[in-house]
Amino acid sequence: QVQLVESGGGLVQAGGSLRLSCVASGRSFSTNAMGWFRRAPGKEREFVGTINWKDITYYADSVKGRFTISRDNAKNTVYLQMNSLKPEDTAVYYCAVSLNYYLPRSANEYDYWGQGTQVTVSS
Repeated sequence: QVQLVESGGGLVQAGGSLRLSCVASGRSFSTNAMGWFRRAPGKEREFVGTINWKDITYYADSVKGRFTISRDNAKNTVYLQMNSLKPEDTAVYYCAVSLNYYLPRSANEYDYWGQGTQVTVSS
């Protein structure tokens, strides 16, 4: 029933910007925290950032100041605005929903996951 679908990934030059979207269906997550993670080949999922139902945000140090998370509860959608992209940002980006945590920063605190969207940043 629950489905999260990411979009907006692509190929971009270092220093460029991308805006990722994640549309949820099956139920409303307006009272839940939503987050973004990323996975590079051969690596585990890495926390990127989260936004809870009070619009409180938290970011990984590696993206703080460059990435911004926002949400539109009417559209059941969360966004990740990525600026000043670096080659090390290259990864598959996943959105996720946490049902039980206030400001979750660990993958094991999330319950639903999207399929991911590829972001490739060239030098």
